[in-house]
Amino acid sequence: MARPPQHSLYRTFPFVSYLRVYEPLDAFDDAAQLAIMEQRARGRHETEILERTDAVRRLVRVVSDPFPHNATDLVRVLHFPAEEGITNRLYCPNQLAVRASLAAESLGESIRGPLVDVLVPEVAREAHAARLDPDSFADSLAKLHTRSATWGVPFGWFVLLHEDDHTEVVEDDGRVQTVRLSAPVPQAIERARAASAALALAAPELDLLDELAALTEWLEVFDPEAVVELDYGPVADLVFPDDSPSDVRLGIESLAEGDMGGAAAAYRRLASRWIPIRQLARAS
Repeated sequence: MARPPQHSLYRTFPFVSYLRVYEPLDAFDDAAQLAIMEQRARGRHETEILERTDAVRRLVRVVSDPFPHNATDLVRVLHFPAEEGITNRLYCPNQLAVRASLAAESLGESIRGPLVDVLVPEVAREAHAARLDPDSFADSLAKLHTRSATWGVPFGWFVLLHEDDHTEVVEDDGRVQTVRLSAPVPQAIERARAASAALALAAPELDLLDELAALTEWLEVFDPEAVVELDYGPVADLVFPDDSPSDVRLGIESLAEGDMGGAAAAYRRLASRWIPIRQLARAS
């Protein structure tokens, strides 16, 4: 079977970006390690194809039911540069069943009325809940490896990554399909704490402070050898090369130094880049 072109896989709507944490093999239990070993040789591009193909298959079912049905959970593999020219192989389980449950819950909170039952019928939600193992669900919920955002990248995510971190640019036929930045989790936590300390003194009213607190708490549950990855997704084609990590950092530094002009300039650059993208969510 011919492999679909990359642009058909990445140019999806709405734009979705991901923040993922990859851990070493020994951070997982025995059952998870066995599943990882079965998939560790598969390339990243093939994993993305499998995920999108499965998503389409679930969406076009005759009976409306977007939930996974006992399918093998995918695992992404990250080859992260280490010392002496070697790379470490790290893993991020997709945890699709748990994330689908959370997405359905979030949808129910944001959309009221009969539309929810059309998109996610109650019978499908009940069947999905019955398929879940309570213990496994609780463990995955306590250590969820993936966060997602639609129509743009949350500014707090840019605090964790810098523009000179390990970067992978995926291109095809003149388009940037996605950009991925990655950094060690301890370094990301240190950056978040430093930014939080600066904001707590200079601008404690900013929502960014609460966002950074939540991100820090989330990252602290992972292995010290873990790596966090920002995957822009298809929105990368509209913003790359992207100065958002440096603009967020400069904005926070300017606030800490009492330079309101510098902070305002950094925010204007961010707004000019991301507000038009977020407005696409309301476009007809």
